[in-house]
Amino acid sequence: MFFEIKDLELHPVDFAEKTDPGVIDLGPEYRQRAPIESSGRAQLVEEHHGKHQIIKDIRIKGSLATSLEISCARCLDPVTQKLTREFDLLYRPLGADSGRDEMSVTDAEAEISYYEGDGVALEDVLREQVLLAVPVKVICRENCKGLCPHCGKNWNQEECLCAAEQEQPRWAALKEIRGKLAR
Repeated sequence: MFFEIKDLELHPVDFAEKTDPGVIDLGPEYRQRAPIESSGRAQLVEEHHGKHQIIKDIRIKGSLATSLEISCARCLDPVTQKLTREFDLLYRPLGADSGRDEMSVTDAEAEISYYEGDGVALEDVLREQVLLAVPVKVICRENCKGLCPHCGKNWNQEECLCAAEQEQPRWAALKEIRGKLAR
């Protein structure tokens, strides 16, 4: 779905879309397991800058829900993560803010994105919002043991024969200091 300025000038556009897995490229680290269900409204917001300049912003307000398969941060096993997100976005024409003197950015201005051409594609909005909704770190279970740093075996599935604790050369200097302090 594409929100065009000429359509939004006539009336706001409501949407309720179901985007199947694979339609939106979320990158190699995420696999979409369910359709992205999104709904909301897009409307035109006219901003008057000065006496003769009108900037046509697009405001998209809505919500989405889906589930992704993400690798566990400790053992790399796949984890299914349900995502929901509400969003209220403002898109300004690219270059509308150029030419202004350098100044600090307010919190409200930091929330503005930019569009090129005749409008904004819903797929681009959804891709951005899904990626923002993904947690920084996903773990398959609270007591996940992770991978052996030496042989790479998954400790949740089997124990390895690597030495339980090999001395790390990067800690040698601290070990030497500890020895001196203990005397």
